[in-house]
Amino acid sequence: MQFISWNIDSINAAVEHKSARGEMTWETLTHIASRQPDVFAIQETKLKNTGMTKKQAEAIANLFPDYELYWRSSTARSGYSGTMILSRLKPISVDYPSIGAPGDMDQEGRIITLEFENYFVSTVYTPNSGSSLVRLDDRGMWDDAYRAYIQSLDDQKPVIFSGDMNVAHEEIDLKNPKSNRHSAGFTDQEREKFSQLLKAGFTDTLRFQNPEIPSIYTWWAQISKTSKINNSGWRIDYYLVSNRIANQIANTGVIDTGARQDHAPILLEMDF
Repeated sequence: MQFISWNIDSINAAVEHKSARGEMTWETLTHIASRQPDVFAIQETKLKNTGMTKKQAEAIANLFPDYELYWRSSTARSGYSGTMILSRLKPISVDYPSIGAPGDMDQEGRIITLEFENYFVSTVYTPNSGSSLVRLDDRGMWDDAYRAYIQSLDDQKPVIFSGDMNVAHEEIDLKNPKSNRHSAGFTDQEREKFSQLLKAGFTDTLRFQNPEIPSIYTWWAQISKTSKINNSGWRIDYYLVSNRIANQIANTGVIDTGARQDHAPILLEMDF
């Protein structure tokens, strides 16, 4: 089975594709559709709390015909955050959980989970700790609540979960670790919380296949015009699976987006 996950940074920007970056986003989305993944998870949809417009819905339906579609938008702030999953298979059930996260995080449309016969598939858009780390403490509470939620799924059946997790786990996962030790996404606290998630019984699929290969990144800052050219990036998007199905990982990778900066889609293939 083929799984793809992507922080798209606005479905509307992709569908409208009125800018050069929008064109690249649309091209990437079209490429993903051509691959016909079994499950395609999207983060940062930035949809209104009413969901897609007619134009957006038609564009997605044309690209992904015969897919089941599930979306969750932020009710705390319109056009913020948001997640979506498209699946070729109809799940047994769908959950849009509240995990007891602090503040408005549970209302920001951050998690969708599909239940299938032999496993769960979940996607997440993890809160960013913010400039000056103003949200770091809340982020830590989110990490604890999210870990407990994923463990509760794992107690029932194996889990395949993905998303923009807003943390580079180890120094190998970003180009400039020394200068980013106090930056959101690479603080000791965030990295330790991710370690705790792995220790709770889960496998980082890309590192499982590529334990020591450097310079594999999934995000390049738009603020720097040369970040993609120089491959000065971060790996902050992940596919994780329950340890007991790690031996069924067939392939992992990052899908090339050419000159487009920001997030790239990630790929997981499982032998099911």
